[in-house]
Amino acid sequence: MNINHLVSSYGYLAVFILVGIESLGIPLPGETALVAAGILAGEKHHLSPWLLWAVASAGAVIGDNIGFLIGDKGGYRLVRRYGPKVHLDEGKLKVGRYAFDRYGIQVVFLGRFVSILRTYAAFLAGTNHMRWRRFLPANGAGGVVWAGLWTWLAYFAGTGLSRVSGTINVALGVVAVVAVVAVFVILRHKTKQLVATAEAAYPGPLED
Repeated sequence: MNINHLVSSYGYLAVFILVGIESLGIPLPGETALVAAGILAGEKHHLSPWLLWAVASAGAVIGDNIGFLIGDKGGYRLVRRYGPKVHLDEGKLKVGRYAFDRYGIQVVFLGRFVSILRTYAAFLAGTNHMRWRRFLPANGAGGVVWAGLWTWLAYFAGTGLSRVSGTINVALGVVAVVAVVAVFVILRHKTKQLVATAEAAYPGPLED
């Protein structure tokens, strides 16, 4: 997929579609398209950075909300039906629900800036039944700040940013992997405690 060609040919539409599809849970290079469009706006002035910021923000927020809805309506049913086959029992589902109830705003907002989480945070929030009224403001703020950050960095830095954006994404990816491993290790050591805490927060069986 030639991102530069897509952005040059379709402009705002390419950015909106790629950012939106990436946000709903399909790993496409939405951020790369935004950076390419920002550079094009800065070098050739064929695109308005203000409109680009708005389009990317809209794609991020709309895509995330679709991903959230898919997780809420479909993802939860899947883990309820097939979770026990991969040792994802009701106790662990309650831990996920508890984690998103308590830390979901931080996960949704900060996840927008990390490549792995950017794709799946909204879906996971929906799957864990995070309340939409808490999800939406965190998602909206994250989408607008993320889109503005990359739009204006690309616009002002030009081609220099295109050479380092890959390095930035690799660094963020490494940080994300380290964070995931650290969380996994902590959860392994505190599983019983977390299950007990989540059970106290959600007594009785979870709804189907």
